[in-house]
Amino acid sequence: MEALIVLAVLVLLAVPVLLIVALVMISGLRRRVAALEQARSDSAHPAAQPAVSAVWEERPYAPAPVPAPAPAPEVPLAVAEPVPEPFAAAARVAPPPLPSAAVSEPEPFVPPPPRGPDLGERIVGTIKRWFTEGNVPVKIGMLVLLAGVAALLKYASDQGWLNAPIELRLAAIAAGALAGLVFGWVQRERRRMFALALQGGAIGILLLTIFAAFKRYDLIDPGIAFALSIVLIAGMGVLAVVQNSRTLAVLGILAGFMAPIWLSTGSGNHVALFSYYAVLNAAILAIAWWRPWRALNLLGFAFTFGIGTTWGVLQYNADKFASTEPFLLLFFAFYLVIPILYARRQPAEKRDLVDGSLVFGTPLIAFSLQAGMLHDDRLLLALCALGVAALYAGLAWALIRRPRYAALGQSHAVLAVGFATLAVPLALSARATASVFALEGAALVWLGLRQQRLLPQIAGALLQLGAAFGFVVGADYWFNDATAIANPTFMSGLLLALAGFASAFSYRRAGRDAPAIVYYLWGLLWWLGGASHEITRFVAFDSRPDALLVVVAVTAWIAAEVHRRMPARALVLTTLAMLLCAFPLALWQVDIHRQPFAGYGALAWTVFAVLGVRSLWCLRGGQDRAAVAAQFIWWLLWPTVLSLAASWLADRFELAQGWALAATLLPWLAVVFIALQRWRWLTVPLGERFNVARPALQCTLFAVLGLAWIGFLFAPGAAWPLPWVPVFNPLELAQLAVLALLARWLWRGDAPAALQARRVPLLALAGFVALTSITLHAVHDWGGVPWNGRLWSSTLAQTSLTVVWSVLGVISWVWGSRRGQRALWLVGAVLMGVVLAKLVLIDRQHLGNLLGISSFIAYGLLCTVVGYLAPAPPRAPDPIVEPQP
Repeated sequence: MEALIVLAVLVLLAVPVLLIVALVMISGLRRRVAALEQARSDSAHPAAQPAVSAVWEERPYAPAPVPAPAPAPEVPLAVAEPVPEPFAAAARVAPPPLPSAAVSEPEPFVPPPPRGPDLGERIVGTIKRWFTEGNVPVKIGMLVLLAGVAALLKYASDQGWLNAPIELRLAAIAAGALAGLVFGWVQRERRRMFALALQGGAIGILLLTIFAAFKRYDLIDPGIAFALSIVLIAGMGVLAVVQNSRTLAVLGILAGFMAPIWLSTGSGNHVALFSYYAVLNAAILAIAWWRPWRALNLLGFAFTFGIGTTWGVLQYNADKFASTEPFLLLFFAFYLVIPILYARRQPAEKRDLVDGSLVFGTPLIAFSLQAGMLHDDRLLLALCALGVAALYAGLAWALIRRPRYAALGQSHAVLAVGFATLAVPLALSARATASVFALEGAALVWLGLRQQRLLPQIAGALLQLGAAFGFVVGADYWFNDATAIANPTFMSGLLLALAGFASAFSYRRAGRDAPAIVYYLWGLLWWLGGASHEITRFVAFDSRPDALLVVVAVTAWIAAEVHRRMPARALVLTTLAMLLCAFPLALWQVDIHRQPFAGYGALAWTVFAVLGVRSLWCLRGGQDRAAVAAQFIWWLLWPTVLSLAASWLADRFELAQGWALAATLLPWLAVVFIALQRWRWLTVPLGERFNVARPALQCTLFAVLGLAWIGFLFAPGAAWPLPWVPVFNPLELAQLAVLALLARWLWRGDAPAALQARRVPLLALAGFVALTSITLHAVHDWGGVPWNGRLWSSTLAQTSLTVVWSVLGVISWVWGSRRGQRALWLVGAVLMGVVLAKLVLIDRQHLGNLLGISSFIAYGLLCTVVGYLAPAPPRAPDPIVEPQP
């Protein structure tokens, strides 16, 4: 049995191998066949027979004259027989000319320059290289070995498989790791990748062993475990520098920063923790003196300030200032010097390379931590900012004159200006200085563009961000303002907005649209945010949508006025966006006081109408299609607002639902009628430019009418205080008006060609649905059947529909037959078939009552009438036969 199993396994393994061999052989045969076909085609080409062509050109064949009848002499074998005349004539035809050798070859295709990888591709590439380059098996083996050792220690302890004491087992593991470390050091010259991976894995196993001996089994004290970990980590750093291995250094630093976490005893001694991190950062500084390993610098920076910030948020208090401040200054000094060493170790061709993450990240994070520690002493924090500014100014002065450090010196100069400026709001009020900073930032942007220098532009942007930060810092005072608009909060926000607009204008004039858009959106955000804050603070809740509507109208108008003088697409889009904002504001007005014109709503909409017309008038000059879209939205906005008001008006006079729905639809019917009969009225103020929107606007208006028409089908539509009369009631009159306008649009309007081609069946279907709706409403109002789900299943409704549909079918059937319209006759026939199916499937359950019986009888009678009046369908017209010439 085992032999059979082994044989089956071998067969299963051999099958894919044989398949691969067969595929390889087939591929080789295909290549050989392709080569033979290419050779045959080359030999058949005229250019491949130059000798034959030469013979034809130099010695054309001439047939010999036919001799007199005589006995034919014997012809020697070396002499060819004469060729018959037809073949000789064919032989005298000149062969086709050879292709010219002077034909120029096409220019070679030059591929476009390759696109550089993005961040995600670089990360994926790094991971792929790690798993595909170097000694991959050793890398993977070390990772698996680390996990395996950890799991083995735990599992062996839980199961009790090993009888030896845990001390001996851990010692054996440590001895094996040390042996691997020594062997990796010995092999560092001959097998570098293998040796480095083996050394890193061995030190990792030693660290895990120390962790297990301390944390899991309590075999060593915390101090000893910590000291041994430091020795191992320091040894890994030394090995990394000696062997020039950045990966080994990163692993060592990573293990070093994680050691206090996994060896923590919960004592919370921050002095010991920061002292240990100071030693690690000193090691990073020493390595930076010899090696420009940016990844190592960033790793140390992230762990130092990340863990420091976490500790500060969770455990810092004012009593720990004296023991924490020296470490903050020390870490700041470390990562102030490390970027300088990084620039120092760069080659000459990369002398402008700056580690921006550390250059700008270090002062920002360090000063933020300092601000958190000195938040109660703003004057001292301002002095700290001045001190940092002086430090960076001195470094800039010392470095900017050296070509290797010029870019770094310029970065320090920007930081010096930033911290010197930041000292002002720290010493004074945040709201009082935010506006000054914003305007100063706009001035720096203008100066940088004028001088074509990047640093002033960056400084201006940072200064405006700093102004915004200062403004937000003063948030505690936002609600202490006593006067609307004329208060420091609104004025500071307004100046921030003006600074953003001024910067956008500077970039716009310089032809740089991307920064201009960013600054414009920045300014618009501050403008709308400040205005909304003032409304929230000083306007009653019931009037807030009205006030916001005025703000929206003013914003759209200002943008349009500026666009009229300095055309820009962003300004047109702003006007368009403000018009769109009016829709939710109208709904908010309805939610608050039931209709848009209540309270201050009438005044707000008057202002909106005046400023809106003026805004659209200002957009007449350009060719931007966003202006057409703005007027498009304008003609959808007003029927919406008037519909909301009309619906409220019907409720106000306690009219029935039919009146309310008809009143809601009335403004849309009016706009559609104007769009069909007086289109020029809707083109004001853009004029003929708006003609391109005519099809889209009409389609949109009819889409709204169509949705309303369908919705009205499901409404009971009472006509109180008037009695309900079929057709002559407000709901169905509104529906018929929609159908009349639709017919006018399909026959004489600008309807799409696809709809015009199907206008007859479309209107026929709509009429059929309308007649069905009228029938069901009559059953509801005259028959007393409730308007709910039981209406459709009632006997009266089913009988009425059977009769009405049958009458429609008979009319179509007879009319089509009498007028010779076969399509109309078929419509009637199909409708009668549908009624028959309805009788069989639905109405048969009502045969127990009179109405059900009546429906069957009515259908039978109508079919009898049809059989009498139109027994056969009209003949199809004969095809037109074209006369034959």
